[in-house]
Amino acid sequence: MFSRGAAVLVYQPQWGQVRNMATLKDITRRLKSIKNIQKITKSMKMVAAAKYARAERELKPARVYGVGALALYEKAEIKVPEDKKKHLIIGVSSDRGLCGAIHTSVAKAIKTEISTLSDAGKDVMVVGVGDKLRGLLQRTHNKHFLVTFKEVGRKPPSFGDASVVALELLNSGYEFDEGSVIYNRFRSVISYKTDEKPFYSLDTVSGAESISIYDDIDADVLRNYQEFTLANILFYSLKESTTSEQSARMTAMDNASKNASEIIDKLTLTFNRTRQAVITKELIEIISGAAAL
Repeated sequence: MFSRGAAVLVYQPQWGQVRNMATLKDITRRLKSIKNIQKITKSMKMVAAAKYARAERELKPARVYGVGALALYEKAEIKVPEDKKKHLIIGVSSDRGLCGAIHTSVAKAIKTEISTLSDAGKDVMVVGVGDKLRGLLQRTHNKHFLVTFKEVGRKPPSFGDASVVALELLNSGYEFDEGSVIYNRFRSVISYKTDEKPFYSLDTVSGAESISIYDDIDADVLRNYQEFTLANILFYSLKESTTSEQSARMTAMDNASKNASEIIDKLTLTFNRTRQAVITKELIEIISGAAAL
């Protein structure tokens, strides 16, 4: 047993003390990795800039499809009856990342829409165009997903792609009453806005009160127009989303390259200071040894 007041000596060896200053080898290794990352971000910026230029050229004629598709809905003043409860949300995203908050903004808008419509007593289902959207919503809203389309964003979207999505929706067996397409609308190189466009089912359009003013529209014509309108809206939203994505990726890679340059400058300064300290220490040791002799 130890007696009270006994002093206990603790020996701390010198080799247990760890130096906080990074070695030259560690700094060199990190500098090399940051420079390699900067090369990748600069290359991705150049690729995104080329894709953005093409997407912007193709966006202007595609906007005609979106404006024309909604003309009948606006003129006929189509309204969904209160007893209709089925709502379909189409979220337009892509499979690729490294483009800022492009996918997050669409996912956030869909979450808000699901919450609002569910509180109103409506049955809400979601169609995801792009795998990133499903990854963001799968954990919290997996039960609302009807179908997900992948392989989006690798190539510029075409009207054929929009037609495939529209055909799969119409043949899915889910009879919706109304719906909305949520996408990112391109505004400028550094700006985009999450927007929403409505679409309606054939029964909702044919049951509208103002549709009777169009005497020459029969059931077949109205069905074809409704299917064509859905494909047009999807094509327009895909073009807008692609342009917004490429511009956001170009901006994100530019910011990443600038951040890498700042880190490289700081690491270079640290490397020079550390090297100078090592050289100074060695000179002091040489001079001290020579003086001792």
